[in-house]
Amino acid sequence: MAPQLQDRWPLLAASEATQVKVGAAKVLVVGAGGIGCELLKTLVLSGFRKIKVIDLDTIDTSNLNRQFLFRKKHVGQSKASVATAAVKSFCPEADIEAFCGNVKDPEFSLEFFSQFDVVLNGLDNLEARRHVNRLCLAAEKPLVESGTAGYLGQVSVHIPQRYECFECQPKPTPKTFPVCTIRNTPEKPIHCIVWAKELLFQRLFGSVDTVTDLDEGGEKDAETDGQQDEEEQVDSSVFLRGEGESVDAYAERIFRRVFQEDIERVLRMEDLWKSRTKPKPLVLGDILTAEDSRKAGGTSQQSASKAIGLGNKHKVWDLADNAAVFLEAIRTFHGARKDELGAAVFDKDDDLAVDFVTAAANLRSIAYHIPTQSFFDAKGMAGNIIHAIATTNAIISGLITSEAIKLVAQLPDLARTTYLMQHPSNNKLMQPTLCEPPNKKCPVCSKAQLYLAINTKTTTLQQFISKVLKKHLSMHAPSIRTDSGLGYEEGDDLDEDEKAFNDSLLPKLLVDLPGGGIVSDTVVEVDDFAQRFEVKIIVQHKEEWDEETDPDAFTLKGDIPAAAVDNGEPTKESNDAAAGKRALEDVEEEGPRKRAKTGGAKDADDGGAIVLDDDDDGAICLD
Repeated sequence: MAPQLQDRWPLLAASEATQVKVGAAKVLVVGAGGIGCELLKTLVLSGFRKIKVIDLDTIDTSNLNRQFLFRKKHVGQSKASVATAAVKSFCPEADIEAFCGNVKDPEFSLEFFSQFDVVLNGLDNLEARRHVNRLCLAAEKPLVESGTAGYLGQVSVHIPQRYECFECQPKPTPKTFPVCTIRNTPEKPIHCIVWAKELLFQRLFGSVDTVTDLDEGGEKDAETDGQQDEEEQVDSSVFLRGEGESVDAYAERIFRRVFQEDIERVLRMEDLWKSRTKPKPLVLGDILTAEDSRKAGGTSQQSASKAIGLGNKHKVWDLADNAAVFLEAIRTFHGARKDELGAAVFDKDDDLAVDFVTAAANLRSIAYHIPTQSFFDAKGMAGNIIHAIATTNAIISGLITSEAIKLVAQLPDLARTTYLMQHPSNNKLMQPTLCEPPNKKCPVCSKAQLYLAINTKTTTLQQFISKVLKKHLSMHAPSIRTDSGLGYEEGDDLDEDEKAFNDSLLPKLLVDLPGGGIVSDTVVEVDDFAQRFEVKIIVQHKEEWDEETDPDAFTLKGDIPAAAVDNGEPTKESNDAAAGKRALEDVEEEGPRKRAKTGGAKDADDGGAIVLDDDDDGAICLD
């Protein structure tokens, strides 16, 4: 688009002709949470009048401080319905319809998407975002994507056949850690947080029958090479309070068990420490006197840290503070919260639960010479969250609306992908870039050929469909064909005989399927008509898999966006950005124009899943 038109855009946006198009445009908003609330408000104030909004969530108390359309009286109600009513209260002429449901539900079909002029996304679920992207491609409708992560944000425009689709570029995926590392050789704060939350909290306060991936016993860790002794086969009853045992004695016994005796046991695995710094057992008597360890002694507090005078959630506690909070948290759970014992579930909004996890993780960190965390940072890591900021959502919603106006005004050349940064670059906090053309190797908006390695002798067709096609490739209703005559399809239009035949194939091993089965060098053609998704998969049989490096027991390679890889040093921004996000660091020259450069992000220590504090604030994927 000529620079003159770009310069004239503010006047064009405000013109009567544009306002008429805006008022007549049919808009779909997916998500009515942090971004969605701001977006609905901004849309109607900008002249949009025909809006439908989808959200499956209900309002939680933790939403009220930033999702401003909601009030305390709305807790438990549908976000989409309440947001719609709130917007209509100050814009009665707006024609807004709310849908409380999953955007992947059958009612939100290709036909449903085809009625809109533009689709605006504010989702936090990568699989759902992919689904919306594919339906927009199939319906040939423009999509405006968005995401926020603390002070960071982005808005991108995706027009079928003109600009890249949402899946043309790699997206970050959740990071995982070997179980043996978390259990025996933690190296980072996130390892200790996971241990405290998923293992210790569950053992002390959750169901005694629940077994997690971190529980000891069963198969031996490869790294320890069979060095586990009988003491490692833990009887979960040792974590229960004994009959007649005082709560003080119980809390101190648990401390000695996990921070002294268990570490002494691990130290006996000598091979583990040939190239590592040995951990140091923590002796409670050296940290607190008997009087200090029991001085709070309260059972009415809902916060262990406040009970002992630690009110600053941003301050990192010292060794004695962590020990005191750990003991007090156990006392409080067995006092004021005793009704929850045996059924407690970690909640990032439960201060007592976060107190316990923070103190337990910090004590383990101290023993293993790992940096400790504040309550605030530990909460962010334990909840796998990026702390939401209302003003970021407001800025992003304004950018979404601006792009939507360009699209309904039929000025796609003016569309921009815009990055919101925490710190100025070239004196700017917002960096717009030209939209990229479609990626010719994208498996969604162009045909692709993938290479699958899998054990065809132990994998059933059902597992192939659920793990590879639906979970990994986010397909909805795949159809499968091979040159040897194998055919399988899903859909509501099948008659009973066809459905029965397809169902009979599901439990069969790949190698035993009709037509010679799916074996090495079999070319499997897969398509999902609803998503307009077609791909060829060339299969290679592989029998042996490393459960730590390939827990799904398959690999899928080829012209498909792979998981983003972090090869850079973390920045301060990336520390703030948390799990799996890619933070903007600066802007660099790329070709003839500027493009936002993104560095490798990490959670508060390279771990955790991509989950946001705001329910609908979109996982931010900055490429």
